[in-house]
Amino acid sequence: MHSTGTVHQPAPAPAEPPTVTVEDPHGDTGRHARRFGLPVATALVMGNIIGGGIFLLPASIAPFGTVSLVAFVVLTVGAIALALVFGRLAARDPRTGGPYVYAREAFGDFAGFLAAWSYWITTWVSNAALAVAAVGYLDVLIPVGGHRWTACLAALALQWLPALANFAGTRYVGAVQLVSTVLKFVPLLLVAVGGLFFFDPDRLGPFNTGGHSAVGAVSASAALLLFSYLGVESAAVSAGEVKDARRNVGRATVIGTAGAAVVYLLGTLSVFGTVPHDRLVTSTAPFSDAVDTMFGGSWGGTAVALAALVSMTGCLNGWTLLSAQTPYAAARDGLFPSAFTRRRRGVPTVGVGVTVVLASLLTMYNYLSGSGKVFEVLVLVTTFTATVPYLLAAAAQLFHLVRGEAVDRARLVRDSVITAVAAAFSVWLMAGAGYAAVYQGVLFLFAGILVYAVMAARRQRKPASAVEAP
Repeated sequence: MHSTGTVHQPAPAPAEPPTVTVEDPHGDTGRHARRFGLPVATALVMGNIIGGGIFLLPASIAPFGTVSLVAFVVLTVGAIALALVFGRLAARDPRTGGPYVYAREAFGDFAGFLAAWSYWITTWVSNAALAVAAVGYLDVLIPVGGHRWTACLAALALQWLPALANFAGTRYVGAVQLVSTVLKFVPLLLVAVGGLFFFDPDRLGPFNTGGHSAVGAVSASAALLLFSYLGVESAAVSAGEVKDARRNVGRATVIGTAGAAVVYLLGTLSVFGTVPHDRLVTSTAPFSDAVDTMFGGSWGGTAVALAALVSMTGCLNGWTLLSAQTPYAAARDGLFPSAFTRRRRGVPTVGVGVTVVLASLLTMYNYLSGSGKVFEVLVLVTTFTATVPYLLAAAAQLFHLVRGEAVDRARLVRDSVITAVAAAFSVWLMAGAGYAAVYQGVLFLFAGILVYAVMAARRQRKPASAVEAP
């Protein structure tokens, strides 16, 4: 099916991948269902990568000194390599599901299920975490944090509003994502670009203040930055909803990741150069302090809180869609319950509904228990589960390269280097989660094995003709 050849001379061009139908057979038509173009797909990637964390990042890494900016550059290289891998894989197979589709095609049902299961856990737990964090910013604008029930209801509202936008159809999901991405970037670019005009090198502080070697300081600060690029897979996961997916998924992924990297790096550099280092280390709102320093006054806190709230709402909108896409793809192959295949107006409605309900239950448990410890553990676990699909996707690309699916020697060498960097980045992400998170994340994966056993048995009980071909 795929040509093989030696690397000593150009190999014959590989055959085109099997033609796959990306249209939805479950109600994907109508004026509310609309394919994403390149701008919206790029906004989906950028919006999902950049959540609310950017508003705290400069203060988080300030104790390490400006050496942390080196860690940003290293991580950006790894993230873009992963983006290029997703683009190559999407060109081969532009179906909805992203890493799930790639892992299943390369390694079979079990690997595909692990990718889908781990990614699904990541999305609904992360949605709950985003909503809870967003309440902190909302409290600056509207006092809601003084009472546990008020804060809980606010967190639930922040989850259900994006879910309702998803239920309305992909047309509205794309519109909300594009608008929220533009709105969030206005204040971020104001600091990232405007801050350069107020930049004072004397405020940067020492290069390395953490007491580590330069390499050790880069690794230590990278541990805080490693998860800043989660979301790079967004366009690939929603490939079935992207126009000309073979071409646009890769372009949107690379452009979106590079755009997020520029905002991260310039924003952090500007804050470092406008807020004195000793003040930045203890700051709880570094972007707010930067705005106050640049323009005077104390309105920066309100402006940054509003920007963060818009950022997180847009992030929740995009992640809600992604949380339903992977189970939808797995359900079409019989690896998730068939209910997840139901779609309306371009959106897997059952997947959205189940995800928002689970996230809501976790949110309520967080507030009712009076302790965030269990919640924090679950959130930490998602930093591990999110990287499992990344590593499987990189492994799938490596699989295709080793099989000889390259046009010529130059492409084989280039793609091999990119894939190696992406795989190393994925392993680094996993290691950065910490021993406890990896241990607990593996337990989550093992629980999924039981679900896989049930679904596999149900598939084998059905007549062969009843199982939809991938």
